[in-house]
Parts: sequence; C-alpha cells; structure tokens
Amino acid sequence: MLFTELINNIADLYYTTGKGAIDAYTLWSRDFLNFLHVIFDKLFYVFLGIAVAVSILYYLISIYGLFAKKKQEDTIPENTLWPSVTVQIPTYNELAALNCAQRCLDFEYPKEKVQIIMGDDSNKPEISAKIKEFCDANGILVAKRESNVGFKPGNLNNMLKYSTGDILVLFDSDFLPEKDFLKRIIYPMTKDSSLSAVQARWKILNPNTNLVTILGATMSKTFHHLIMPFVQKSGISFLCGSAEAIKKSVLLELGGWKSGSLTEDIECSLRMHINGNKLKYLETLQCECEVPYTPKDIYKQQMRWAYGVISAFKTHLFSVLKTKMSIPQKLSICIFASGYFLSVLLMALFVFGTLSFITHEPGPIDLAKFFGEFGRNVVLTSGLLFSSLIVVLKDREIKRIDKVLASSLSFGLVVTYFVNIGILKVMFNQPMKWYMLNKKGNDVKPC
Repeated sequence: MLFTELINNIADLYYTTGKGAIDAYTLWSRDFLNFLHVIFDKLFYVFLGIAVAVSILYYLISIYGLFAKKKQEDTIPENTLWPSVTVQIPTYNELAALNCAQRCLDFEYPKEKVQIIMGDDSNKPEISAKIKEFCDANGILVAKRESNVGFKPGNLNNMLKYSTGDILVLFDSDFLPEKDFLKRIIYPMTKDSSLSAVQARWKILNPNTNLVTILGATMSKTFHHLIMPFVQKSGISFLCGSAEAIKKSVLLELGGWKSGSLTEDIECSLRMHINGNKLKYLETLQCECEVPYTPKDIYKQQMRWAYGVISAFKTHLFSVLKTKMSIPQKLSICIFASGYFLSVLLMALFVFGTLSFITHEPGPIDLAKFFGEFGRNVVLTSGLLFSSLIVVLKDREIKRIDKVLASSLSFGLVVTYFVNIGILKVMFNQPMKWYMLNKKGNDVKPC
C-alpha cells in the first residue's frame, strides 16, 4: 500500500507540474506566436508587393513583345570591306565541337580573313586525339591546355594569345551556325564603327525531346524573344556566351575575360557598359544550339547561371549605377537580371507564407477566402509564366501550351529551388564549380 501511495503521489506531482508548465506555455507562447505571426504576415505582404511589381513588369514586356513589329535585317552590300576574324570554339571533352568547327569551315566569308581556333581543355586523351586529327586535317589551330584552370574564360584567354583577327566570334561546342552567319554578325560592326560587340539570337534545335527540353527551350525563347529585344530598345544589350562577336581591341583593353567566372559573358558585358562600350542584339540572326535534356543537367545549368549572373551584378552593379548612362538604360540592365530576383521573391513568399500560416491562431479555415487569396496571388506573381505562354503564341504553337505549363509547374519549380541555391551561395561567398552538361551532339559523328 505504501509503495502504491508513493507512486500515486509522484504521479500527481508530475501531473500538477506538467499541467502548470503546459498552462504557462499556452498562456505565454500564444502571445509569442501572435507576435511572430504579425512579423511573418507583414514580411509576406512586403515581398508580395515587390513580387507583384516585378511580375507586372513581365506582363508588360510580354504584351509589348506580342505586338512589337518584326525587325527587318539590313541588306549586305557586295562591296563590304570585311575585317579579319578569329573564330574561337572552347571545348572540354566534347566531340560536338567538331560539328561546330565543320560549320565554321563552310562560312561564306573571305577565307584568307578567317582564323579558326579550337580551345581544347579535354582531360580525355581519346577526345583530344580526335580533335587534333580533325583540326590538323582542316587547318584549324588547336590551343591545348593541360587543365581547365579558370574554366571557360580561362580557355578563352588562352586562345586570345593566338588570335590574329580584329574581331573574335565565339561558339560553344553545341552551336551550329549557318553558312552566312559570319557575314551577318560581322556586318553591323562594319556599318557602325562604334559597335564593340554583337550578340545573335539562339534557336533551340531540341525543343520537344521531353518536358525538360520543353522547359529549357521555353526559358531560352522567353529570354531571347522578349527580354533581350525589350532591353535593346534603350540601347542596352548583353553577350550571352556563344554566337557572339567582340572586337579584340576592346577585350584586351578590358583585360580579357575574368578567369573563373561562371558567366564570363555577363561579367564582361557589365564591364563594357561601365567602360562606355556599345553592344547590340540581332533579333534577325539565329544560331542553332541545344538545351539540357536531363533534369540533373538543367538544374545544374540554371544554378550555375544564377550564381554567375548574380556574382557579376554583385561585383559591378554599383559601378554601373554610377556611370553616365541614362536612367532607362540603367533600369534595362536591372531588368536583365530581374528573373533571378523574382525567383528569390517567390521563395521568400513560400517561406514567410508558410510561417505565417503555422503561427496563426488556431481556428476554422475559411476555404473560400483562402483559395481566393491564394489564386489571386498566384496570378499576380506569374508574370514569367505568362511570358512563356506569350512566346508559345508568338511561335504559333498553341497546341504546346499544356506541355509548357506541365514543364513549368513540375521541373520549373525545382529549377526555382536550384536558382535560389546558386544565389544564396553568392550572398554567402560560397564557391561553385563549373558543371559540364550532356549534349546530344557528342553522340553524333562530325558533319
């Protein structure tokens, strides 16, 4: 009996103590949770307001792009004086580069004024042997490095030492230019001597392989068919890393490419704007290329691009804003990177919206109000998605809208996550390596 009574007393003590602790926690924690809820709720609406503003910008850009008149390309006079050109093809374990090189050999351009260099950073001897065999047979210079120190920009800087042309034309290994491409990208620089660089539009050659390529192609088209033409209206443009031309003298004046940069094109473009150089985007000139066809590759690609772009803006944006450019031009530069900013805002909305919901005082949920507000917020922040649908309409491919939506709302959401990882790495000064992507061109024999 004494033992049983002792156990009961101990149980009563624990019950009384526990109940008191729970009551105290309930009394005080509710006030604390209410306090947190107010903070999270206000932060949610702050980010929502900014996200809506950026999203509305994309709605306006899309509407502008939908009704914008198609550009007419200038006719190239037969008596044009063509400058000397060096075509550079950086590659790393990619036989697809031989297909690109073959296309470059077929350019309709004075042969005596074209130098082609293959920058071979491959660490697979069998790949390097095939590249050398092809290049030796076709009079192409191979700039071989033992390692890919500095990644692609390190490779480009190495080729720069051997480049004899006044203008450099760059192609990634999966790009397949047409015979008249070289004349068409060089001609604007012969017509306007103040031009320092020219960027051509990318045309995706594998847009319908699967949902991953549909997403990649849609993102590329949105950028090249809507964003680039829009910012070009203010006289602003950017290099995109391939199918581009830049004066060698300008690049040397800038100190070459930034070794180790994950988006050397954007980083160099910002330095060019700071330096007062003029860049131009050619809407009428296209060059075929690939987009990733596996989820892993598109995630890595978009994370690397986000890291490189935000890193470049983090380094140069303040200097850009101090230049003598007009306000519309400075705004255009900011618009160029706004897609990444919108990704951060959407992630912030998800985080603070979730925290606001779980710290809300318990009670019945008004489902009609909840889903009504949720639907409204989705529509208001879906400017980028709207832009992708406008691109489909411009291409007269309405039947693909369901697939575009499916890819955007599946793989696209995961891409947003990886984009934010890349941006966070920049903000916290964390390094990121260069990711090589699988390309179908590597499975195809040289043309």
